[in-house]
Amino acid sequence: MKTNIAGRLTLERVPMNRLIAFCLLLGTVACAQETNSPDYSELDIESLQALMEEGQLTSERLVEFYLNRIDAIDRNGPVLNSIIEVNPDALALARALDEERAMSGPRGPMHGIPVVLKANIDTADKMETTAGSLAMAGHRASADAFMVAKIRESGGLIFAKANLSEWANFRSTMSTSGWSSIGGQTINPYGTLRNPCGSSSGSAVSVAASLTSVSVGTETDGSVVCPASSNGIVGIKPSLGLVSRSGIIPIAHSQDTAGPMGRTVKDAAILLNAMVGRDSNDRLADSFPADVADFTARLTDDALRGARIGVISNYNGVGADIRVDAIFEENVAQLRALGAEVIDSLEIDLEGMGNSEREVLAYEFKAGLNAYLKNANAPVRDLAEVIEFNSANADQAMPLFQQEILVMAQAKGPLTDTEYLEALATSKRISQAAIDTLMSEHNLDALVAPTMGPTGMIDHVNGDQWAGAYTAPYAAVSGYGSISVPSGYVADLPVSISFSGGAFSDAALIRYAYAFEQATKVRRPPPL
Repeated sequence: MKTNIAGRLTLERVPMNRLIAFCLLLGTVACAQETNSPDYSELDIESLQALMEEGQLTSERLVEFYLNRIDAIDRNGPVLNSIIEVNPDALALARALDEERAMSGPRGPMHGIPVVLKANIDTADKMETTAGSLAMAGHRASADAFMVAKIRESGGLIFAKANLSEWANFRSTMSTSGWSSIGGQTINPYGTLRNPCGSSSGSAVSVAASLTSVSVGTETDGSVVCPASSNGIVGIKPSLGLVSRSGIIPIAHSQDTAGPMGRTVKDAAILLNAMVGRDSNDRLADSFPADVADFTARLTDDALRGARIGVISNYNGVGADIRVDAIFEENVAQLRALGAEVIDSLEIDLEGMGNSEREVLAYEFKAGLNAYLKNANAPVRDLAEVIEFNSANADQAMPLFQQEILVMAQAKGPLTDTEYLEALATSKRISQAAIDTLMSEHNLDALVAPTMGPTGMIDHVNGDQWAGAYTAPYAAVSGYGSISVPSGYVADLPVSISFSGGAFSDAALIRYAYAFEQATKVRRPPPL
């Protein structure tokens, strides 16, 4: 990768003849066979590991495949623009992992598997951590984020950084998801004029378009599950405290978490296993569970049999899109067919939560970003300098929208302010009580609702325009886990269902999502 004067990152191409490039663009198995170039684009982690164990594939060859595919469809072809930077040492790392496999066997299911990280996650390598902002261009972290170190320990290969909504979509009320001043506009592989959602836009698109095996996004309020739904993949938003946040550029410590994204529930669960761990530097270290489940254990087709599943009937956007409502009704019928005890027509009460959450995010963003930048050796030292840089370089940093959210956050006081403390207590009380009350009163194992409706158009004039369902705040503000799984299509655009539950119910939610996925097998690759 090289950086040009404007701050954009360009990919050094891997040599590949035009016929193979055309085949990768099409993504067809038949064409790949015709050129004697195997197509790994839709293979899950277990299948890739089986090929590696049989000697039919190496991690180095898999990295080459993804590099060529990035060149064919991310930088050329439809120009998805999801990868902001490739690790220049990716091939060397892959060779080392291949040699280790040959000498002592694989460390586990992640051994040699490429992982794309959102560009707000620290890596102690030659890649930058910028959150997509030109103000952060050139910033290289001195240490891996704790979660990244865990992935490396598992044998995972940190392959690339993904584009995102700049500052994780915490810059302007008129922002467009998937746009950053360093990376430009990421597009949805299911429609080149369609919004990829965000802020983990590139993380989701790179998985959907098979530019990587799995990826990591981050979520404060919907930034994993929304792009997962819009791009037809699985996204897990873990319970707060399972995955360390140290080494990740923050928005709000009371809601932030990283989460895995994959084309299947099991792939996402395999990556989640590699990410979890107690980090003494995370303020939630004392909340880390005494026992953490293997999230790939007990993934069976009949996991929903006997489970009590509550159906949220007053979900945000109900009735706004009858196509989404119809798909959700079919999804609920499928849950019944799989043996779940479905409790219909439950209403969730979140009145008053939104205003409090907005105050919390503004306060915590200023405090958290200033703390991160203080020790980051970054080009800017605090939020005030970010705002100053953007104003001084407005033509490049703010060509489409402004930074009113940054300015609003800068005006906030310390985290000892009564306004902040009351808002935090209110948002947590309302969100957690809303879920806990339903779960307890109806003896539920999980709640379900549509994740969101079909994605809208990319609009650089009016910003993001969403219609229909959007249910991410239910789990996001409470800090509880959720998982989004493809559940249908509206005019060839994917929509999903979300399973959510109480604190640290992640393992059960993943089992239910797996059973639903295996019974429906809804997902289909984007028509690139």
